[in-house]
Amino acid sequence: MLFYRKKKRLTIFTAQRKLAILLALFILSVAGVFYVVNYRLTPTYLEYAEVQTNKIASMVISKAINSRTANVLDVNDIIEEVPSTNGSTNMVTTKFNTEIINRVLSDTNSLVQSHLEQAEKGNLSSLPYLDDIEYDKQTMEDQGGVVFFVPMGQATNIPLIGNLGPKIPIRFHVIGNVQSTVVPTITEFGINNAYVEVSIHIKVNVQVIVPLASKMSVVEQNIPVAMGLVQGQVPHIYTGGDGSSAPSVEVPIPLPED
Repeated sequence: MLFYRKKKRLTIFTAQRKLAILLALFILSVAGVFYVVNYRLTPTYLEYAEVQTNKIASMVISKAINSRTANVLDVNDIIEEVPSTNGSTNMVTTKFNTEIINRVLSDTNSLVQSHLEQAEKGNLSSLPYLDDIEYDKQTMEDQGGVVFFVPMGQATNIPLIGNLGPKIPIRFHVIGNVQSTVVPTITEFGINNAYVEVSIHIKVNVQVIVPLASKMSVVEQNIPVAMGLVQGQVPHIYTGGDGSSAPSVEVPIPLPED
């Protein structure tokens, strides 16, 4: 009888031990599969998160610019003629009005910075509405940064699960202040004319964060300030080259009246 009881206890202990081993192996297998899947999908998550982050940040910048009262200026509003120093009326020198350009640059910088800060604080009115993105307002208010969810099926481009898959949290923070520079572009147009465009190049550094990974990204956007055609005096002789060839067009010089 005593031997039977010991044998029964040993059998129960052995069964429990096997069950514990099987349970540990199952947990390790699940953890291993999760690690491998996450390791394989992390680059895909980051790439998708970077695309969505650039889309949201660009729309926030555009929304900030659209909120200003002044529209795109005419190029003549920022270009001034400088009187010729030799008294010639045929030579005209122009320059940009830096006071107006710097004022627009400062206003644009402040608007973009303010809208991005409001977005990070959870102000949904500063964020664009997108059908495939769900913002986490509470987390944004508590921890800062722009936080949104996307279904795993969209991030991994798996049509089978589509919008039904688990939602992945994505967060991005603006790092540092908004950087902006004035970029003038002058393009030759016709005879002695030029198409002038002055724009502000906005650059924002952001940190994109997905589960178990993060990445630095840069959002860039050009904002037009002024554009237009600057017309100069048509010369009497036009070569259309570098001066090494004969004139292509000769215009008769009008004679002075007696």
